[in-house]
Amino acid sequence: MQEKEKFMKKALQEAKKAYNKLEVPVGCIIVKNGEIIAKAHNLKETKYDTTKHAEILAIQKASKKLQSWRLIDCEMYVTLEPCPMCAGAIINSRIKKIYYGAKDEKTGAIGSVLNLLEDYKFNHKVEVESSILENECQAILKNFFKNLRKLKK
Repeated sequence: MQEKEKFMKKALQEAKKAYNKLEVPVGCIIVKNGEIIAKAHNLKETKYDTTKHAEILAIQKASKKLQSWRLIDCEMYVTLEPCPMCAGAIINSRIKKIYYGAKDEKTGAIGSVLNLLEDYKFNHKVEVESSILENECQAILKNFFKNLRKLKK
């Protein structure tokens, strides 16, 4: 197993925590020098706050750990393609590279709906690699929404 798959599995563990809280199951980790420095999962429903996406929470934890808002030389692993809010935070926090699993055809801002990381001239460029454990990342989301529909009946 390659390192990127190993780290995406850790992000999937975070997504499972969100799933168990009836949150959209998105998990995120931030890595620096091969070490996980932050983990998070969605908490929008739990905290009644639309900004509590896994990526935002992981950035906050990593910044606190490094005592800097600049997450230079850090890599992010997230199970779902980031939305515009999270893509903006990724640019502003100076994350070096993002790896994501499933595409988000409704709100994805790294290629699916729009591409904030490549289509605009921001002062920081973020490298991207997609489709890491894509099937597993899609499956947890599909399962979640299938089960949520059953609960609402």
